[in-house]
Amino acid sequence: MITGWSAVSPFGIGREAFAEGVRSGRQTAAALDAEQWKGPDEQACLVPGFVIRDVLGRKGTRSMDRVTALAVTAIGRLIEESGAPAEELGGEHAALVLGTNTGSAQSMMDLTRDTFLEEKPFYVDPSHFPNTVMNCATGQCAIWYGLKGPNTTVAAGRASGLMALNYARRLMAAGRARTVLCGAAEEYSTARSWLELHVRGADESDTLLGEGCAVLKLEPAESTPPGDGLAEVLLVESGIVGPQGVAASLTACIERAVRRAGVGLEELWAVSPSSPSGTAGAEERAALDAAFGDLSLEWIPQPPQMGDTSAATATFQVVSVLAQADGCPDARGRIAVVTSVDRDGALACALLRLR
Repeated sequence: MITGWSAVSPFGIGREAFAEGVRSGRQTAAALDAEQWKGPDEQACLVPGFVIRDVLGRKGTRSMDRVTALAVTAIGRLIEESGAPAEELGGEHAALVLGTNTGSAQSMMDLTRDTFLEEKPFYVDPSHFPNTVMNCATGQCAIWYGLKGPNTTVAAGRASGLMALNYARRLMAAGRARTVLCGAAEEYSTARSWLELHVRGADESDTLLGEGCAVLKLEPAESTPPGDGLAEVLLVESGIVGPQGVAASLTACIERAVRRAGVGLEELWAVSPSSPSGTAGAEERAALDAAFGDLSLEWIPQPPQMGDTSAATATFQVVSVLAQADGCPDARGRIAVVTSVDRDGALACALLRLR
């Protein structure tokens, strides 16, 4: 059961900033400072005013990279906004599952560059090495907030958030944790902007990059007081793009999810597509039309004003659904379908019953 959420996004820091941005639809793209960001992009969708030491203080942040800071900030806001003492979310029964793409590409490239430029390859700053491993952000979050349960990093591109959600469900089903904080994070960096330039297809050339972190709080449904839950995670189905292409593969994934969850199409309220740019987005839309084209459903993607948030996209889709469902009588008791398509072939579909 999802019982809380928060976000650090181009709309600002915290749940209210994100919900306001979803409602208003305001633009977040801004011109980049060429002195700070030495990549090919002229604009990006950044978290406004996000300077690590200003947000988190000086202690423990000297060598912290941006993706770790985004995750630490988002989890801190979730704990703060939940109203519960931090120690209630800590301890050995509190798990953390965080989705990522590569971790921090900037940290990896910076350290690699230093091995070439310094007098000897091992003359590098050792404090920067932890940032180069994919699970750095997850480990740092656990240290900051005393999360001593299972600590997991999941990498599946744009589908990372849904894959992390499925992993979180399995942890709880196996009795490995009583509370799971589950989300995904992505940073904007000069390294990422250059990498994206070289891997994008011609149909993705107008994509603006974004960044942020969204986090969900999951607790067992049986221990959640009536009226406190936001959504029940019925099922997460995953797959890969087969020879038949994206549209057919995703259609099959959606149909498996609906069949396994045992829900009727009349129960559906909304669909949230990952909406990648170019051909992949068009094929995702074709799959959703094939599965639900005859139904009148709410269409709730991650707000397009946030840019391409890569690994964080799917979790931002989930919190977008929760933000739109809040206070909407039509959503109560009905189901939202969240889908994800990644350029490298990962597919996922989640079904959420809204409370």
